[in-house]
Amino acid sequence: MGLLDGKVAAITGAGGGIGRAHALLFAREGARVIVNDLGGARDGSGTGSSMADQVVAEIEAAGGEAIASYQDVADPDGARGIIQAAVDQFGKLDVMVNNAGILRDKTLHKMTVEMWDAVIHVHLKGSFLCTQAAAIHMRDRNEGGRIINTTSVSGLMGNFGQANYSAAKAGIYGLTRTAAIELKKYKITVNALAPVALTRMTEDLPMMQAMPNANDLLAPEHVAPAALFLASNLAADITGQVVAVEGKRIYLYRMTQTPAAMPEGDGWTAQEIRERWSEISDVKP
Repeated sequence: MGLLDGKVAAITGAGGGIGRAHALLFAREGARVIVNDLGGARDGSGTGSSMADQVVAEIEAAGGEAIASYQDVADPDGARGIIQAAVDQFGKLDVMVNNAGILRDKTLHKMTVEMWDAVIHVHLKGSFLCTQAAAIHMRDRNEGGRIINTTSVSGLMGNFGQANYSAAKAGIYGLTRTAAIELKKYKITVNALAPVALTRMTEDLPMMQAMPNANDLLAPEHVAPAALFLASNLAADITGQVVAVEGKRIYLYRMTQTPAAMPEGDGWTAQEIRERWSEISDVKP
């Protein structure tokens, strides 16, 4: 018995890297999989069917069931088309994994509006559209469901040269938190992964190039079990969480709040804020 027996899962950006690892593991655990990938380059240029087709072939060769999808996640019709493909082929959709993304890195003062828009378009708008389309289908079926988004350490902590990517991934965190609140009454869980893995998206980053054995230590396959967990009934009571996976390490990201401070007089002055900054910013155990 697999953890996803009888389930249907759609995974975007599943033609390589983390998405491919998700798709292969989900299929081994019994899911019928929609392998969505636009087939473009890392910067989002171009399209093609070979990446999605190859993953479908791998799943089928191992005895699983899958179909390829080439829709654009950031197009409303494309997002709805992914869900419709699942319904047409397999009768339903139980799990939506938003993983598609591109990179157009540049420091803030050199970044163009086109670079900004392209990254926000795929990551944030794409996650919104696919989450919305999946949630409507799951709500109408009234049998619950699982939505898994993909945020990033860059979005949660910031990263040099990635203002567009960081903003998009931070937005996905907010989307995840709000969707989890809104969809809880429909028994639809919404969580996010924050993976650190060696893929074509990250292979030329200095930290990856400097790390010995990065291919093994940070293989995408380390991330897939966390996605499987969130997609399965094992996580039926977990929603609104951000699960970080860094090689074999798993931990949660949470927003923290320092203890509140009160002014000594009727209200704060800028000078008093400065004088008491260490008190205001102190995170007590």
